[in-house]
Amino acid sequence: MAAVTLGPEGTYSHRATSAIADDDEIDFRQSVTAIVDAVASGEYDRGVIPIENSIEGSVTESLDAVADYDVAVVREIVTPIRHALLAQGPEFDTVASHSQALAQCRTYLEREYPDATVEAVASTAQGVEFARDDPSVAGIGHPALGGDDLSVLAEDIQDQDSNATRFFAIAPAAERSKGGGKSSLVVYPSANYPGLLLKLLEPFADRDINLTRVESRPSGQRLGDYVFHIDFEAGLYESRTAEAIEELEDLAEDGWVRRLGSYDTEHVVE
Repeated sequence: MAAVTLGPEGTYSHRATSAIADDDEIDFRQSVTAIVDAVASGEYDRGVIPIENSIEGSVTESLDAVADYDVAVVREIVTPIRHALLAQGPEFDTVASHSQALAQCRTYLEREYPDATVEAVASTAQGVEFARDDPSVAGIGHPALGGDDLSVLAEDIQDQDSNATRFFAIAPAAERSKGGGKSSLVVYPSANYPGLLLKLLEPFADRDINLTRVESRPSGQRLGDYVFHIDFEAGLYESRTAEAIEELEDLAEDGWVRRLGSYDTEHVVE
């Protein structure tokens, strides 16, 4: 199964992707949008993108990409995040990593390295590569990325021990499933009036469907216009889900409702 995820090799996305594909079948891109585009076009069977972190919240590029492209979510992968500080030696001027990783280690960096320059790069693995090439740079990434003259200066430097990230495994739209313990929708009501959000949520509450995430993102059409991302604990095959979505479609008669699919959750512990 050909899969694509955030590179280079060694990112947390790569580790999550190993749950669905062999290493020799995994390719890399430098942005979430490029991954989703490659899957939507049929170039790859699967893509794996980060969707939400327990400390820093949702990954907005991922939310926007699954709203902009017609793809299916076929699995949710949850993996713990164990950040380490890696460098050639204890003296460095810059800490480079993905913006989410830097944010997840903010307290540690401010306490231990208040004078260091913080530089956001495309991925944790890329930051570690910079550290491997430049003694003035430290990277933040998984401790397994150490070695080859790169030392692990500190482990578990994330601000919360429970740090974990949810990833979506996406597939071409034709593989969308109605079966699974969770489902995701993207709703664009193309409207804005008092009580709109309540009306969008009531169809689920009325049918005892538990919502696990509700988030709004700008539609890009006009200021104050939003797209809503909704995750809930029920399959699209269920009659109560079909009834709730039918009500949503009535509310979004000037917009649209996209079913990303139903899926199960897999926990990857490394």
